[in-house]
Amino acid sequence: MTDDFDAMYETFQALLESFPPSEAVKRLELLGVEQQVIDKIRERHEQQTLRIKELEEPHAVVLGNRDTWYTGPQAKDKCWPAIASLLRKDGWPEEPAIRELDESSTRVVSLLNHPKEKTFSTRGLVVGYVQSGKTTNFTSVMAKAADRGYKLFIVLAGIHNGLRRQTQARLVQQLVEPNPSLWSQLTGLDKDFTPQENPAAYFGKNNKTHVLCVVKKNATVLRKLARWLNQASDYLRDCPALIIDDEADQATVATKSINPLILSLMSSLPRSAYVGYTASPFANLLIDPSAEDLYPRDFVVNLPKPNGHFGTEVLFGRYALDGEDEDDVDDGYDMIRSVPLDDVPCVRPETKADVEGFEPVITDTLRKAIEYFWLVTAARRIRGTGNPHSTMLIHTSVNTSVHNSFRRPLEHLRNRTVRALDDQAVLTRLRTLWDQETARVPADDFGETKVPFDSLLTVLPEVLRDCRVIMDNSSSEDRLDYESGPVVAIAVGGNTLSRGLTLEGLAVSYFVRAVSAYDTLLQMGRWFGFRNGYADLPRIWMTDELAEWFRHLATVETEMRRDIDLYMTEDETPLTFAVRLRTHPALRVTAAAKMRSAVTAASSYGGRRIQTHYFRTDAEWLRGNIAAAKNLVGSCIKSAVRLEERPAEGRYVFRDVPYDVITEFLGSYNFHDKSPENDPDLMSAYIRKRVSVAGSLRRWNVAIVGNPAGEDFSFAPNVTVGRAVRARLDTNSGPGTVDIKTLMSRRDAAVDLDGDTAKLKEEDIMAARQKHCPDTGLLVLYPIDKTSEPKPPKKTRKPLNAEEHVIGVGLVFPEPQQQDSTVEKYISADLSGVRIEDEDLSLLEGEDA
Repeated sequence: MTDDFDAMYETFQALLESFPPSEAVKRLELLGVEQQVIDKIRERHEQQTLRIKELEEPHAVVLGNRDTWYTGPQAKDKCWPAIASLLRKDGWPEEPAIRELDESSTRVVSLLNHPKEKTFSTRGLVVGYVQSGKTTNFTSVMAKAADRGYKLFIVLAGIHNGLRRQTQARLVQQLVEPNPSLWSQLTGLDKDFTPQENPAAYFGKNNKTHVLCVVKKNATVLRKLARWLNQASDYLRDCPALIIDDEADQATVATKSINPLILSLMSSLPRSAYVGYTASPFANLLIDPSAEDLYPRDFVVNLPKPNGHFGTEVLFGRYALDGEDEDDVDDGYDMIRSVPLDDVPCVRPETKADVEGFEPVITDTLRKAIEYFWLVTAARRIRGTGNPHSTMLIHTSVNTSVHNSFRRPLEHLRNRTVRALDDQAVLTRLRTLWDQETARVPADDFGETKVPFDSLLTVLPEVLRDCRVIMDNSSSEDRLDYESGPVVAIAVGGNTLSRGLTLEGLAVSYFVRAVSAYDTLLQMGRWFGFRNGYADLPRIWMTDELAEWFRHLATVETEMRRDIDLYMTEDETPLTFAVRLRTHPALRVTAAAKMRSAVTAASSYGGRRIQTHYFRTDAEWLRGNIAAAKNLVGSCIKSAVRLEERPAEGRYVFRDVPYDVITEFLGSYNFHDKSPENDPDLMSAYIRKRVSVAGSLRRWNVAIVGNPAGEDFSFAPNVTVGRAVRARLDTNSGPGTVDIKTLMSRRDAAVDLDGDTAKLKEEDIMAARQKHCPDTGLLVLYPIDKTSEPKPPKKTRKPLNAEEHVIGVGLVFPEPQQQDSTVEKYISADLSGVRIEDEDLSLLEGEDA
């Protein structure tokens, strides 16, 4: 009986090749299969689809109850097994890498329409991480879709020839070469799309192959493709098509030429699925969902972060999100090195007028970065593991003439270093550099072994001889080529190196490019990715301001992905959710044109914990805050209902302080400009609205939290506590500014609660506050010692070294009892005072990108 059922289920699966599930069931009925057997077949199919829908990863937000017809690979499949086999040969482990890729690509395919449906026009978005294997994921999706009957595959591969060629090569290697009889190609390694002979040769019934087309997002090319597909309209009725938009936020959204052409391609394909892939989906999530555009109305899939991936957070750290314990959020690896602001004019023209005739200077910092790159390359050769290529990226400007100006000084430095390898002073400098860097990031933290400096000297001469200086930009013919053997290269470039393109074996980056938006900044981080065999060695040189921007961006990324995951559990759809994108005072979320459909963001403080972590270090600014804090304490002494003194713990709590005392303090305290969430006007307006609308927040508790072991700090007679220690992050945000990252501990948010709160978790504290003081806010003052030496082993911290003691402020807002009052704040910031360089949109029009 079981064998008969299994055979009948195989018949059902065979029917699924030609019919959607509901039609396949009807065919079973026509074949005379008993209803009891049909019910069991339907039950098994539903169990398999439920398994896919309930996969732990990846998370997805889906429109409606989509008919999941795809239940995973089958034994007779050819395209997906070929990819899995190639990955095994490349050293991918079965667990977890190949299994996770299998599951995530299966989930995406399950959200596509059945290829035999009469008409469909699907729109989806897959959110990954920069340099995290998105190409492998969409190649796997294409393979599985091909195994189930999708015919035409169009891949939109960025706006540059280099990325298009790289993508074509990957797809040919993984899809075409293992099964050459199954594929026809409309494009080649060195040719973008050009009109072919009669379309019937590709789409006629006699051609059973899948058709692959990899094109740039370029108006000239896309017009040719659109016209050719229109000629084939008679054949395309029965041609299920999958359009993969790689880097889907670039050029696709709100461009006058590219966006309509992509929509035109889809309109000529009665059965089409559009799936965008990106690591920076900010623009895609701001498209008007109600417009006839490419908003991911059908699904958004949030790919998990792969093991061993170097992403924004692990490199730069991030700030705590609402509900997180600050101590659980890492500062990031100690791999970021500071480029002084005085160095920037030496490597990047300050104005457009300075571009012509610009000659870069190899500053001490840039020289150190280059020398470290040569040492890293030597160490990797001795280890003999991981990627055979070794690359350094120098990215200072979008201008190609600036790139080209680096060739002579870089080659001069290389040649001079070759001649100086027997100079004892040079060797001492290199030894010191190597010992310092390997001490700051110990190899054994990453399961590696430090290579001794003397061993490096045995291969360093050949590393220098092999090192090429390559200008990789839209005007150069000398491009990075990883197909002709191991490469050692210092690559100088701009836009051609800033999107999608993988810099193989990237070890060192020197980056001072001025940018305007989150997505541009994130995509320029070519240093994200996998560093197998040398995870202890990568380094990034950049300005302190840029490092802070990336730390902010890591926070935005994490918050965005958390929102997507949250919406999945709340039964939302892509048409009803709105991912929040927190703003930054010096960065747009995305290009202005891509935010035309964005609405004003509502900023509510309900249930949030706000704290200061940026401070200026000059005495005048800090004394102003000390005066504001002492005035607040004086007002509390006069107006508080009662005072709880806990000097042994270094704590005082003033209870039932009127709200106007709080708003007066917010108006006099200096919040740093780099903390948009600490906007005193917004907070005061929010408090007043809550008071007037709901009657809550009329009363506040004000606490002082110090360190009993610290030196005394007096707020008022008989109100004295020890100064706390808060060291600053090593990478900081410009001269005169420090970032301590964490001010307020979880326990401090419960300072005004009764009982033992030391072991309560964050959610327990907020629940207790909601129960015992649902309408009362909490403000906490922290006196911080101006020196604040870091405690070991905080390698990423330095002494605070402020000119005066620092006053930190934390606020805890209760959850509102009814609909919250909100204070509106625009999503975009004023950039009029920031010098920026936008990506070269002229490349979208001309064919020679």
